[in-house]
Amino acid sequence: MGRRPILSVAALVGLVALLLTPTASAAPAPLPAGQVYVALGDSYTSSPLTGAPAGPPPGCQRSVNNYPHLVAERTGAQLTDVSCSGARTRDLAAAQTVDGGQNPPQYDALGAGTQLVTVGIGGNDIGFGEIVRSCVSASPVGTPCRDRWTEASHDELEARVDALGDRLDDVLAEVHRRAPAARVLLVGYPSVLPAEGPGCYPVVPYTPGDVAYLRGVLGHLNTEIADAAAGGGATYVDTATPTVGHDVCALPGERWIEGLLPTAPAAPVHPNALGAAAMARAVLAALGVPAAA
Repeated sequence: MGRRPILSVAALVGLVALLLTPTASAAPAPLPAGQVYVALGDSYTSSPLTGAPAGPPPGCQRSVNNYPHLVAERTGAQLTDVSCSGARTRDLAAAQTVDGGQNPPQYDALGAGTQLVTVGIGGNDIGFGEIVRSCVSASPVGTPCRDRWTEASHDELEARVDALGDRLDDVLAEVHRRAPAARVLLVGYPSVLPAEGPGCYPVVPYTPGDVAYLRGVLGHLNTEIADAAAGGGATYVDTATPTVGHDVCALPGERWIEGLLPTAPAAPVHPNALGAAAMARAVLAALGVPAAA
């Protein structure tokens, strides 16, 4: 065997410098201004009742201060917001009938020139509205919600969230197919319930046991979204962590997710304007855009 070449001092210094230099993946690349941005999603994206309406049909309840609009305002992006209240993953590919007309298939907004896409979807696939209604309890004891959704070893909500993972894989594949040059962000759901503790019955009439159960369902949902992003060429946007402590049980002014009876303009159990702004900050952080001064 021949002798191995000996590194020169200069080469060795250069190698050490290279190893100590942060790689490009250590932080997201800054978002250039003027990018073509398409926002897809459900009511947690459209942000009902939190501001002036933003485009037809009225039943989609898009607000001008939802997180897509706030992100576009901060970055100078050219926004097309096709998010719509009540949307499921199926509504990305087909027209969605709402009050005042139909929202065209959300995928139709994508194209070869699209440079940025945010997707916030999945809650309605697991029956978010049905869960919110069915888990209200007239008594603060027991676990009526968990009992409703589980039987023997089968947890229906767990099964629904598991099934969502495959749908999200398909969503990301289609987004990449239609917008091959786009940077894609998959946006999770904020902290609707307190991160710990029994909740705040009767202000939010879910029993302590059911608060713990639903907290687990929401955590599972965000895990599936994060896993889909990791496997589907997208960046996961964590909106749960930055909204801890600002859930439905927080005091007005500190509450970013309204309860069943909102005290600030918002749909029940949805982000208010403060919540939409928090979600926008999470998206901007994922894009490497500094917070506004």
